[in-house]
Amino acid sequence: MSDLAKLKAKLMESPEFREEYENTRADFEVMKAIIDARCDQNITQEELAKKSGIRQSNISRIENGTCSPTIHTLKQIAKGLDRELHIEFRKVSAN
Repeated sequence: MSDLAKLKAKLMESPEFREEYENTRADFEVMKAIIDARCDQNITQEELAKKSGIRQSNISRIENGTCSPTIHTLKQIAKGLDRELHIEFRKVSAN
């Protein structure tokens, strides 16, 4: 187990930390999905901006977590990445 994984496991023991982690997880998943898809295609934020019609500065804000994109914006980004946007609700497992 990496040092980061060990740190996360220790922090997750705290109910306050775990709650905040769960409250922000979706935001980080969106950020990671966009960054990963852009990097997979080896394109810059500027290139994605041209392909999606979203300003590069807005893509940067979304990727660094200072802005929460609308579904419309996510659709435009997905189109610029030649991807489909899928949103799902998963059943919460009982602990």
